[in-house]
Amino acid sequence: MTDNKKKKKSPFSIYWIYAIIAIAIIGFQLFMSSGANATVENEDTFIELAKEGFIDEAFLVNKIRVDFSLTSEGKEFIRSSEETKYNLIKEALNKGSQFGGKQEFSAKILDAGAFTTEVKEMNKELKSYSKDTVQVLPKDEINYLGNILNFLLPIAILIVIWLFVMRRMSGGAGGGGAGGQIFNIGKSKAKIYENGKSTNVTFNDVAGLEGAKEEIEEIVEFLKNSKKYTDLGAKIPKGALLVGPPGTGKTLLAKAVAGEAKVPFFSLSGSDFVEMFVGVGASRVRDLFKQAKEKAPSIIFIDEIDAIGRARGKNNGFSSNDERENTLNQLLTEMDGFGTNSGVIILAATNRADVLDNALTRAGRFDRQIYVDMPDINERKEIFDVHLKPLKLVDNMDVDFLARQTPGFSGADIANLCNEAALIAARHDKKFVEKQDFLDAVDRIVGGLEKKNKIITPQEKKSIAFHEAGHATISWMLEHANPLVKVTIVPRGRSLGAAWYLPEERSITTTEQILDDMCSALGGRASEEITFGKISTGALSDLEKVTKQAYAMVSVYGLNEKVGNISFYDPQGNNQFTKPYSDDTARIIDEEVSKLIESQYQRAKQILKDNETQLILLAEKLLEKEVIFKEDLVAIFGARQWDKIVEEDKIIAENKTITDSTNEKKAIDNGVDTEYSSETKKPSSETSEGA
Repeated sequence: MTDNKKKKKSPFSIYWIYAIIAIAIIGFQLFMSSGANATVENEDTFIELAKEGFIDEAFLVNKIRVDFSLTSEGKEFIRSSEETKYNLIKEALNKGSQFGGKQEFSAKILDAGAFTTEVKEMNKELKSYSKDTVQVLPKDEINYLGNILNFLLPIAILIVIWLFVMRRMSGGAGGGGAGGQIFNIGKSKAKIYENGKSTNVTFNDVAGLEGAKEEIEEIVEFLKNSKKYTDLGAKIPKGALLVGPPGTGKTLLAKAVAGEAKVPFFSLSGSDFVEMFVGVGASRVRDLFKQAKEKAPSIIFIDEIDAIGRARGKNNGFSSNDERENTLNQLLTEMDGFGTNSGVIILAATNRADVLDNALTRAGRFDRQIYVDMPDINERKEIFDVHLKPLKLVDNMDVDFLARQTPGFSGADIANLCNEAALIAARHDKKFVEKQDFLDAVDRIVGGLEKKNKIITPQEKKSIAFHEAGHATISWMLEHANPLVKVTIVPRGRSLGAAWYLPEERSITTTEQILDDMCSALGGRASEEITFGKISTGALSDLEKVTKQAYAMVSVYGLNEKVGNISFYDPQGNNQFTKPYSDDTARIIDEEVSKLIESQYQRAKQILKDNETQLILLAEKLLEKEVIFKEDLVAIFGARQWDKIVEEDKIIAENKTITDSTNEKKAIDNGVDTEYSSETKKPSSETSEGA
């Protein structure tokens, strides 16, 4: 067991000393305030003893009690008396107690005025019998300790409450240790991995990202064996920026670095610098780099750096001195203030590199920008190998098959898919996870939860069937449409039906491919118009996709003859409120987009009219079976003339694949995914992002 663990388990704390002192003071005060004298039942006992002449001295203390002492005759009388009302005095006498000099006993006074009157009446009576009177002298007693405690205790309680509230506001245990949070609010909140502490993640746990791993491993190697590089005159990189879509493994790479580097590793998020107090962000940056320099060689990892690294001067609102800008300025200063081989490297991750400040991404600060892209088919296979290890699988699970069925899936998506497949298998009381469980998991993730109790009228169901049959027919008849795998009218998630495809993994897309995609997407609405003579709101997601594709062709990719080879693409969002073209150009773009969409709609209608018999057969079969596969289309339309007999298609045909309808890799490039949606429900997005 390490010394740190022993210290954590030690029950001793400085607060125990404070508690003992407080208890001692309070106990002493209670003891003193209880009075030094034995307490008599009431003032009547005092009057009776006074009438008998047994009172030696008496004092009226603070008008709340009378302290008195007894004469020797009085003491003897009490000791010999059998009266129970003298029991307290007798007990005190037998113990031989001496409290506060002669005033050995006390009696509580309910009303000082009435008591004084009663003493006067008693003295008159004693005088009439020629007996000695009793003098009760007034006396003021001041309890200094009690007064001090009464003054300080409420203040101490308020201070404790204030410290507790400020500690909670300043983040609990983070930021400088227990008990000092409010005073350490400007300290760094970074988690430190050192002295054997690790994330338990290594580069072996990171699958697929070979290029990114190579560069990151080189940074780790530089820290471990810097002489190998400095002997050749090489300088250690100042920083590396991991950029890529969400879920691709940027943070996982950083965890692997923390597990492999064997040097102090500081990990925190960009939002950890942001606080409601002015100047705290910059202070935390200074403290972070101070600690890192003291423990160099070391690594600092800032996740989601766009929280503080956004370009300055944009969207500042009414503030000319934004706190985030102050934090960014301090970060820029610290990053550019290192010596050549100070041994501190900055790692950062973001999926919004387009919004980062240019001063942050320049060489000398982040010398390397490592793009972590969506995994291809080979990388997906490696990722599956990692996430399938904890699962109990059937023998001979085809990992290549799973990789082929998940185009556009990120590493996080694959991890979720494997977990979902295991949950589905457990739900069906299986002992092992089978291939069909993975296919059902793809259905669940892409399409949503199956709604078995969805209320759909027969007419709506027929309309949905012809809508999806239209998509399937068009995609079967067009050369560049993605291979169709499955058509269903079973409601899932927010969709009432869907035609699912296996998108090609391509890096560039031609005009013909985009036009075929658009025509296929419009096949659903075209089928409704041809069959029923009217259209519905079910094509909302299709129209959204087609509109984005058309505008991208005209204004981004320069694929329109009238507009020409011009791109108005604005990746950094500099033209949010203004257009980079004139009103005349905007009108031309709108006209060309409308012509483009309408031409593909008419094309879709013509193809469906030419194949109306097959369209009706397909829709009827869909109404009968609710789910049809590629083999059903082959039986109706015959073999697709553009299909190439490759191993991938053979596997899909043999297994009746239920596969992904979404390809999140390239906008406009991959995937023609359509769904029939009800008017009141927003359709789930099955479109892709642009290249």
